[in-house]
Amino acid sequence: MSTRTSYAPGTPCWVELSGTPDIDASATFYGALFGWEVPELPNSAELGGYRRAKKDGKDVAGVSPRMEDGQPCVWATYVSVADADATLAKAGEAGGQTITPVLDVMGLGKMAVFTDPTGAVIGIWQPGTFAGAELVNDDGSFGWNELGTRDVAGSRDFYGAIFDWSVEDQDMGEMGTYHLWKSGEDIRGGMMDITGRVPDEVPSHWMIYFTVPDADAAVETAKANGGEVTFGPEDIPEVGRFAIVQDPQGAVFSVMAPTEETRNKAP
Repeated sequence: MSTRTSYAPGTPCWVELSGTPDIDASATFYGALFGWEVPELPNSAELGGYRRAKKDGKDVAGVSPRMEDGQPCVWATYVSVADADATLAKAGEAGGQTITPVLDVMGLGKMAVFTDPTGAVIGIWQPGTFAGAELVNDDGSFGWNELGTRDVAGSRDFYGAIFDWSVEDQDMGEMGTYHLWKSGEDIRGGMMDITGRVPDEVPSHWMIYFTVPDADAAVETAKANGGEVTFGPEDIPEVGRFAIVQDPQGAVFSVMAPTEETRNKAP
């Protein structure tokens, strides 16, 4: 079990189901799939209905209701930073566009959301009393965050400028080149070129992989509870077995049954 009380700057620290039109239905779906409980918080009303999903009593993800008509239901990644204002300024200088300016969330921390130059949405979190997920890289929690882009070189420059990430290229044989985001020797996530891999209408995006003990069983559970499998399950040699799933509210995510080596190398 990988428990956390802090995150080094530049590390994905939190994931959030944003814009669900039915928070109780989402709680039921993810409860069946990952064993989550999604209780109301004492301050949920003050936070617009926001809840924190828990696995074995530990925070694993946020769940936020739809705030305005037409808001899509999506999974979002947040990266821990030392200074949200400075990071958002860097994002703007590098060609990013602000969606949500820096907000102080009741002393829990400061957040902001922006797009990279290709349109992929990413959030940042400057911790206050709340650092992020208490459980990661374990069954029922997130274990990997991956940028799907059609501009690898531009993305390398953008995220390098704002998070000080470098890129390590890995030859995946028939699957082509995979790119690892790194801070020094520490792995932070991944990036892949989605050109020709996904339909043209699918924009650049950050994909969240949730760790499961059995990808095939997770797929069947998702389908039985109203989800749709859009890809897989399929093996990635030496990495694990994964599938891409869409929940009943439209949010897309992946499930991954990693090898033991992959679990040990996770950020």
